[in-house]
Amino acid sequence: MRKRFNFNNLVFVLSVFITVCFCGCVKSRNYEQLSNDCISDLMANATFLEVKSLYKGDTFQIQEDLIIEGYVVSSDVDGNFFSVLYFQDSPMNPTEGFQIEIDVRDSHLFYPTGTKIGIKLKGLYLGKSKDVFKLGATFTSFGNVSVGRVPAAIVDEHVFRICNEEKMMEEPTLVSIANINKELTNTLVKLTDVEFKEEELGKTYAEEGVETERVLTDCNDNEIVVVNSGYSDFQAQILPEGRGDLIGVLLRENDEYRISIRSTSDINFSQERCVELIDEFTSENILISELADPDNNASARFVELFNASEEDLSLKGWKLKRYTNANTEVSSEIDLSTLLIKAKSYLVISANKEEFETVYGFAPDLGVGTNSPADSNGDDNLELVDPFGTVIDIFGVVGEDGTGTNHEFEDGRAVRKQEIVKGTAIYNMQEWNISNDTGGAGTTNQPKMAPDDFSPKK
Repeated sequence: MRKRFNFNNLVFVLSVFITVCFCGCVKSRNYEQLSNDCISDLMANATFLEVKSLYKGDTFQIQEDLIIEGYVVSSDVDGNFFSVLYFQDSPMNPTEGFQIEIDVRDSHLFYPTGTKIGIKLKGLYLGKSKDVFKLGATFTSFGNVSVGRVPAAIVDEHVFRICNEEKMMEEPTLVSIANINKELTNTLVKLTDVEFKEEELGKTYAEEGVETERVLTDCNDNEIVVVNSGYSDFQAQILPEGRGDLIGVLLRENDEYRISIRSTSDINFSQERCVELIDEFTSENILISELADPDNNASARFVELFNASEEDLSLKGWKLKRYTNANTEVSSEIDLSTLLIKAKSYLVISANKEEFETVYGFAPDLGVGTNSPADSNGDDNLELVDPFGTVIDIFGVVGEDGTGTNHEFEDGRAVRKQEIVKGTAIYNMQEWNISNDTGGAGTTNQPKMAPDDFSPKK
């Protein structure tokens, strides 16, 4: 008697066979590196710089039989890089970096970090995006041709592993945030004595599914952005809280630098965080020393400050505020943060930098503009405020129009008496010599002419 065909058994056997075959072919980031073909007779005939010099402003296809070689510094093993290879021209102390867009998943299996690669450039496209060169294929969007990924089917026609070459000994270039230069773009660098900003602490490396920027800083408050993929394996991990070293590929968009790590092992923050840098100071010895409203030239107005102390002082966080006429709200203010006032020295702020230099023969320390505190017409009130919001010195009475009062300097000047070496938060006319065009309330009726009647920095 003939046995009946068992269809269910056949389906089971086929399913097992297909599963075994499929799993044997799938590449996973958890598998060991695959052994792919390499070549030993590929020789570079062009430098990175020579290739970049071919670019004339528009994305174009390279027609010459040019070959470049470099060392891979990026890795998608943890998913923080995707479809791009970053490589540099030397294993140590590189002078140039480059990148090529490739449509290859798990490229670290074929081009692990440190591998020497050769790239046949003929047929590839060279372009520039945000001042950074890229190699790849092309795509067109709204009529604009840009560099895109080289299709997976032809990547092995352009990108080759070089045989008989030892992997690069990883020696990233040591740089500080303050001294990064363009030549290191797309190369492996190492930042030392850095930490994530305090406001970043407690956050994850990235928001899920979103490219995320986290700010890194050094102990001198210099900053750089760390770019993390929302699809990376470490996306949900919490940022480290300490201070130390960070290795990554240096990226750039025009003049803005960023850095991207390959895995969390690129970060070693085992030291304590930086001591908070104190760079804002107060002093009662900074005061307003002269206010000028020349009768013959309103464009030659200025404000002068004096440092009566024995040491130089940064004015980071300091402000000079103007209350126009009888206003009780600030009408305008000047941020003095960029200035340093030397010991026993003056600092001049002008409403018109060019006119000031023409009239007085030297440039002011700061040029601002019309309607600023340096452009008072003599009936306004001024405050000098430290970084912590304390009024260190004042001229006039806030809420009182200066016209006809003991703090009017219209068409004249107000000069601090030489014996005054401390500011005051309450206006005291006895500390000033005031001239104007009315002579009211104890002031002197004596209009002043620029430059002869004024003494900036004297």
